[in-house]
Amino acid sequence: MSMFCYQCQEAAKGIGCTTKGVCGKTPDVANLQDILLYVTKGVAFWDNSNKNSNSEKADKYIIDSLFMTITNANFDKNKIADKIREGFIIEDELKTDSASNIPDCATWRAQSIDEMEAKATLVGVLSTENEDIRSLKELLIYGLKGMAAYAEHAWNLNYKNNDITAFAKKALVATTRNNITTDELLQLVLECGKQGVDVMALLDKANTESYGHPEITKVNIGVSNNPGILISGHDLKDMEELLKQTEGTGIDVYTHSEMLPANYYPAFKKFKHFVGNYGNAWWKQTSEFESFNGPVLLTTNCLVPPKESYKNRVYTTGAAGFDGCIHIADRTSDKPKDFSVIIEHAKKCAPPTEIETGEIIGGFAHNQVMALADKVVDAVKSGAIKKFVVMAGCDGRMTSRNYYTDFATQLPNDSVILTAGCAKYRYNKLQLGDIEGIPRVLDAGQCNDSYSLAVIALKLKEVFGLDNINDLPIVYNIAWYEQKAVIVLLALLYLGVKNIHLGPTLPAFLSPNVVNILIKNFGIGGITSVEEDLVSMHIA
Repeated sequence: MSMFCYQCQEAAKGIGCTTKGVCGKTPDVANLQDILLYVTKGVAFWDNSNKNSNSEKADKYIIDSLFMTITNANFDKNKIADKIREGFIIEDELKTDSASNIPDCATWRAQSIDEMEAKATLVGVLSTENEDIRSLKELLIYGLKGMAAYAEHAWNLNYKNNDITAFAKKALVATTRNNITTDELLQLVLECGKQGVDVMALLDKANTESYGHPEITKVNIGVSNNPGILISGHDLKDMEELLKQTEGTGIDVYTHSEMLPANYYPAFKKFKHFVGNYGNAWWKQTSEFESFNGPVLLTTNCLVPPKESYKNRVYTTGAAGFDGCIHIADRTSDKPKDFSVIIEHAKKCAPPTEIETGEIIGGFAHNQVMALADKVVDAVKSGAIKKFVVMAGCDGRMTSRNYYTDFATQLPNDSVILTAGCAKYRYNKLQLGDIEGIPRVLDAGQCNDSYSLAVIALKLKEVFGLDNINDLPIVYNIAWYEQKAVIVLLALLYLGVKNIHLGPTLPAFLSPNVVNILIKNFGIGGITSVEEDLVSMHIA
């Protein structure tokens, strides 16, 4: 094996990528990500050991480093190596005389990237021999990666929660223990779910206080005659700064994939050059970036290694990176990012090639759904709505994901889909109609807006006077791809939600014994055929 990674749903053969990542990352990138995670654990250890530490520098490093190692975020080994070296510097600043169970990395520091990469087998996933301990450690780490992604977005809007970063440090250090038990790890996994709820609530507050509550919005999916910039990923601060800097330039701005929900926020609607959404889920970008003609800004993960034909039009920023693509530097001293290079590039490009026309509707976050609460409750009481089906999560390349389109199509007409994340692209352009004026697909927004779906469920539980969230007429059929879906899953488990169906396959990082624990305690299950699942979920 030249690498080992099984953190995403597309792990090769359902086991793990050993020669090259299905996501496109090369062995050198995968191994350096393992080293970066190891060094991040060291920063967490020394920050916890140093009671005089201010923590903010270490906290930001930990959040950013975890985010950089998420699937489809950063493919640039030089940037990852730079982050590793930054970690060494922070460790030196934090070090005390405390004994450490983190092996000393001092001998690595003067080494080249290739020499450093060779150490990955000593600290990577397979360095934990016990299969069940390894499984639970990785489940915890992937939850932390998802949590870090949301914490980073909130941090960019100056919203922080010290309890969240304190837990991340505690959990990272715990994963270095060779004597940790399955019971201890299970407790940490559940606590990670609690922190997942908190970090999504924090980001929800950051987004809504900064840009207003999402509104029901019809989003244009056609194009204009002006050159454009396509912005993808998740970071709304980047969206804000790009819109401000492109105003009056003759350049239009379009969202792609997980940036679609930016169209729902009142603060962004005032920009007349904000045209709408172009394209679909992240995995279709190799064709859609080609036809867009103008430059593309990747603000976070969900980057597919670009084709040479349009690679010179791909710009990255934040946690994202790809060797050969221009990277927009981070903000400094409260100054915005400088997007002038991408704006100048756009002026020289042809307008986007139209790939579809029409509109899609979204903006059904918790505040908006609460405004419709009486209407929704009346529809449930009258029997017009018999089931809510949560189909949040991720999309992906596998043809098996056509299951979710078929599932949505075959749902009875008295069912409403609650969705968030890019999984919605499997059905958000279908003509599924409405129930007494309530659209049958209620899109809450990005993957982090799964928090809205939890708030809606808890509100319905209160309205109907139920003691248990599982007594609601709600079923969960969630698609997953990467680590942000893991933290959403852990958050739902913490809230007490049971009998979640997870597909298209169960995670490769879950050992048989850990799967049995999840089945026994939470009723976690996979998917089969649409027809069988409609019956087993008591929908048909």
